[in-house]
Amino acid sequence: MIYGQDRDQLRRIWFEAWQNFVDGKTLIPLHTELVNIIKLHPEYFVMFDNPEQYLRKEYIPEFGETNPFLHMSMHQGIHEQLSSGRPKGIRKVYERLVKQIGDPHETEHAMMEGFAETLWEAQRNTTIPDENAYLKRIKKMLK
Repeated sequence: MIYGQDRDQLRRIWFEAWQNFVDGKTLIPLHTELVNIIKLHPEYFVMFDNPEQYLRKEYIPEFGETNPFLHMSMHQGIHEQLSSGRPKGIRKVYERLVKQIGDPHETEHAMMEGFAETLWEAQRNTTIPDENAYLKRIKKMLK
């Protein structure tokens, strides 16, 4: 997982991972994970080929802009949840959702809404994210 407060520094990690991949360098495990997420989003390839243009770009939701770094970081956050098994029960819910939805990547996209809502609530309330509320949100997607 990538942690930090410096937006540009966090974005540089994504750019560095992609550049190392393009250059055929051996990737550290974190870079491998990031590259695998980037590969699932070919619509972002142009961004990774032009880091100077996108490093400091502001993404304004009110103008209908999706922040690709936030989107990919949400994928990474879900990967971290699955690898750590936290919150407890996440793997089982994820596996059931994959069966229901039929695609792991689309399953992550479906989970992102509940994940984002949970993070937003924590930020608004200045608390840690409520894992139980998050799990409850994504369980609601199960048929």
